[in-house]
Amino acid sequence: MYITTGDNVRIAYRFDGAEHLPILILSNSIGTSYHMWDGEVDALSQHFRVLRYDARGHGESGVPAGAYSLDRLGRDVLELMDALGIGRAHFLGLSLGGFIGQWLGIHAPDRIDRLVLSNTAAQLGPASVFDERIATVRAAQDMRETAEGFLANWFPKHMLDAGGPVVDKFRAMLLATDREGLAGLFAAVRDADLRRTIRLIEAPTLVIAGRDDTVTSAQHGADIAAAISGARLLTLPTVHLSNIERRQEYLDAVLHFLR
Repeated sequence: MYITTGDNVRIAYRFDGAEHLPILILSNSIGTSYHMWDGEVDALSQHFRVLRYDARGHGESGVPAGAYSLDRLGRDVLELMDALGIGRAHFLGLSLGGFIGQWLGIHAPDRIDRLVLSNTAAQLGPASVFDERIATVRAAQDMRETAEGFLANWFPKHMLDAGGPVVDKFRAMLLATDREGLAGLFAAVRDADLRRTIRLIEAPTLVIAGRDDTVTSAQHGADIAAAISGARLLTLPTVHLSNIERRQEYLDAVLHFLR
């Protein structure tokens, strides 16, 4: 299913769970589609009507040319909510999805009930690192080398060495990612700096960090939790995809907080 945004970009989405349940929106890491949540949906949809979507440039959503902005990514969520008749919702975002969640908590507080910010940061830099990544991914013949770099940052070595269906699934998502879409989202992260404005977030917030995360560090998570009044911090013994590496602990924490 799709909606079309005001700037004529298709956004793919899907629902799971009964219609009478409260809405929970899930937002993905860069380099993935909404299928990154497949393993969590059965448990979450017992309590929530789960709305997943693909960020512009990824999955089944459209791939507009040029750099994207965090402001536009946040407005994509608001337009999706408007098109589906959703006034308010809980929001869980991981990595890039966590940036989007912070933007929504700042700029659309009347639309967010409870907020879960997972394995994310308020700012990542320096900008030159993302400029280099954008140039590299655009110059590459395909996504193979980029995909392996992502996987090395997302999973602990023992999981990568063992391989198997979980790692293979994420590799397949990365290989299917449009390089222009990835470059556009790199630009959005490059230009985002929410370190001051996240103090405006009033929604009850749970921050989940990975102790061994080298993408968005445990300190990034601690800094977000310290900046948002009343926020809770949970640090798990994981790398970047805490929902995959410690699924049950992750789900227990999310469900306890949201319910």
